[in-house]
Amino acid sequence: MPFDPELVPATGTLTDPFGRDITYLRVSVTDRCDFRCVYCMAENMTFLPKREVLTLEELERLCSAFIRKGVKRIRITGGEPLVRKGIMELFRSLGRHLDAGTLGEVTLTTNGSQLSRYAAELADCGVRRINVSLDTLDADKFRSITRRGDLTKVLDGLEAADRAGIAIKLNMVALRDFNEAEIEPMLRYAHGRGYDMTLIETMPLGEIDDDRCDRYLPLSEVRARLSERLTLTESAYSTGGPARYVGIAETGGRLGFITPMTHNFCESCNRVRVTCTGMLYLCLGQNDSADLREPLRASEGDELLSRAIDDAISRKPEGHDFVIDRQNAGPNVIRHMSVTGG
Repeated sequence: MPFDPELVPATGTLTDPFGRDITYLRVSVTDRCDFRCVYCMAENMTFLPKREVLTLEELERLCSAFIRKGVKRIRITGGEPLVRKGIMELFRSLGRHLDAGTLGEVTLTTNGSQLSRYAAELADCGVRRINVSLDTLDADKFRSITRRGDLTKVLDGLEAADRAGIAIKLNMVALRDFNEAEIEPMLRYAHGRGYDMTLIETMPLGEIDDDRCDRYLPLSEVRARLSERLTLTESAYSTGGPARYVGIAETGGRLGFITPMTHNFCESCNRVRVTCTGMLYLCLGQNDSADLREPLRASEGDELLSRAIDDAISRKPEGHDFVIDRQNAGPNVIRHMSVTGG
């Protein structure tokens, strides 16, 4: 029977105004990335000064505070988290919480470019699952959408993670007139290697160079097309995140749908996000936030930090207000996904 982080006893409880227990923390460790994906970043990004970014020690303190309050899952994100210098120190620190039984799971979202280097060490630190962003298997299109990525490095990284015993899920952003014809081939590629796969609708976050209306592809449309060729069966499978899964009879694998635009998942939201600067965002699609860096740096103790977390959770909104259409072509939220954490 697979290990279930939800069975880990909580030492505290974070409950929002709508009765949802917050058990899932996503932590961005850097806004920097070695790619410039067209739906995520502008080509010429201005990154944060290093003095504004939390140190690895501060990130560990912050994570520990949330663990004491009942968080059972922590996902490390970016930017690209594995480009952060010394990042394995944080994974080793979180691994000690796994060993102690106070944390159920540490996962990672990555573009895969650094996996060949770090996969074995990640497994040694207790990472058992990762999400890898991959939108095409065409090398030229991959370089086009990432503006600088090398598909071969990513595929080598997937093989390294697989050898290390890490379960892999591919995250594919569905983009009209770019990769919609590649969704089924990607699905067969993933399931043929024992990977899960999730499709994601593009979201109105941050100023980018493309027109989101031109690229936006509702997953309801994608699912209808897939159903014409494949047998999709509703699944109760869940990883604790927002994806809703179906089984694919022809491949024997699972396919998830993350649909913030066509069918939001706010009613079951159990997560909050912390940026690499220590800003706690209570909802991906809202601007309400709390500064955790100030209490972190104001005292060596965690009393101020704990109070700031409690106060913030008491303001968590019920849901987001994402819209993409010709009248709302700009971002609903100004910050880029690379700042909030993917």
